[in-house]
Amino acid sequence: MAGKKKSKDSKGSRASRRAAKPAGLRMSQLMAATGLPKSTLLYYVEQGLLPRPLKTSPNMAYYDPACVERAALIRSLQGQHRLPLGKIKAILQASDQGQDIAPLVALAQEVFGQDQGEKLDTEQLLAATSMEPGHLQQLLEAELLLPLEPGLYDQQDLAMARIYVFGHAQGLRPQDVGYYVRLGRRIVDEEMRLRARLTKDLSPELDAQVTLGMVQAARATRSYVIDRLFQHRIAAAEDLKDHKLLGEGKDDEDGA
Repeated sequence: MAGKKKSKDSKGSRASRRAAKPAGLRMSQLMAATGLPKSTLLYYVEQGLLPRPLKTSPNMAYYDPACVERAALIRSLQGQHRLPLGKIKAILQASDQGQDIAPLVALAQEVFGQDQGEKLDTEQLLAATSMEPGHLQQLLEAELLLPLEPGLYDQQDLAMARIYVFGHAQGLRPQDVGYYVRLGRRIVDEEMRLRARLTKDLSPELDAQVTLGMVQAARATRSYVIDRLFQHRIAAAEDLKDHKLLGEGKDDEDGA
């Protein structure tokens, strides 16, 4: 009788342990469900994009099943919409707070654009453009080349790098075009102040919608005004050597 009782107790203990098993996915199951490698999933956890797992021992951890859907959203935002991880984290936090993230995703897509395919590392960029490492470093320090992720260059970065290589061959130095950064920063500062004033009393969802329209308008305005100023300057000149091309600043200097 005692032996039978001990056997029943043993079975009950095993059943109790099975019942106490945490509800969640082990890493191997999460990898299979998301199609992502372990290194990527651990990186998402480290960056605060995925919640930390419940650790039951040094070598055993269980992940919330919601991580599968969350990882899919991260992949979509990072891949299709080219969002940096910082913006993805902000969107996920808004979702966790119950906000409708559709306007935020639409805004981010407008700001950052569509995925441009595989990014180039530094060595690949140098090889694709025949750029010297020192020239690349000068462009990065001058903020004339501004990759969204340090050390990774998309097609827009590649196109600008090729333009800079051409200019460099003509004797152009990064400091010669530094005004693009100085004036560009001033324009962006003014745009941000205007946006803050016009949206300060709006809800987060409406703020995103209005900001989306302002981003589109700002891009169109920058292009239109600068191109028109350039076109008017060219139209007023008699030839390419005409001093009128230098504008009023040059006239004032000559007059002085």
